[in-house]
Amino acid sequence: MKLCLACEKQFNGGSWECPSCGYSPGIGSGHWIFAPEMTERRHGFDPAHFGILAKIEETHWWFLSRRALILWVLRRYFSPLKNFFEIGCGTGFILSGIQEAIPDLSLSGSDLFIEGFAYAGKRLSRASLFQMDARRIPFREEFDVIGAFDVLEHVEEDEEVLSQLFKAVKRGGGIIVTVPQHPFLWSTQDRYSFHKRRYTRKELIRKVEKAGFTNLWWTSFVSLLMPMMFLSRLARSRKDEFDVFEEFRIERSLNRVLLNIMSAEFLMIRKGLSLPVGGSLLLVAIKV
Repeated sequence: MKLCLACEKQFNGGSWECPSCGYSPGIGSGHWIFAPEMTERRHGFDPAHFGILAKIEETHWWFLSRRALILWVLRRYFSPLKNFFEIGCGTGFILSGIQEAIPDLSLSGSDLFIEGFAYAGKRLSRASLFQMDARRIPFREEFDVIGAFDVLEHVEEDEEVLSQLFKAVKRGGGIIVTVPQHPFLWSTQDRYSFHKRRYTRKELIRKVEKAGFTNLWWTSFVSLLMPMMFLSRLARSRKDEFDVFEEFRIERSLNRVLLNIMSAEFLMIRKGLSLPVGGSLLLVAIKV
């Protein structure tokens, strides 16, 4: 079901014009715009970063490993499914992986900043992309699965986002969420990445269950590399000038080594281990 953000009425159909009040969202660069008032509130975020990210994502160990884990979780816990919606899809890197892995799946994605869609559009051949505020999702019980991958930590009102996810997902469906983990790992990198918090597992589970979901499964990841991550960020935080993309610029040989370590970690998770500590946390929850 679609939800009119003007009068709160629910409706079906191919058009976004509300049959009750006549409201219709705007269009920008070929995409529906549901939160035009938010497009200029960047709070320091530079849209040029999307171009940098689009290049980094293709080869960097962290992005590749996270996407592989998400794909495995999607297949394991939500198969079969008809549609998938990603909140904060950015350049479409994760959606493109899902598109390749599950060719018949209907895909949708959203982001607060429409500039990322220029890159997502090149990666995706069959996805609907929306500009919207995750605190006001214009859908009700529409999707089998919704993903929010390193999104919640950017939103002060993260519990509002989780509540909206609960309303937008179908009964019997669920969510996959990833967040940065362990408050003691907070560093200058988090501040320059516009994070509001790093999560404890207990905090994330509590907020997900408060929204109405039933926690199904969780694991940490970037566990074997957490000591290296801690030391690297500690050293970088002491520099006079901080480059938020510095940790992503590494030699190819080192990148291969780190990717292999993450592959070993992924194998442990596939064997049934839920890793207790790690730089990031993944959680699967369902709407019963």
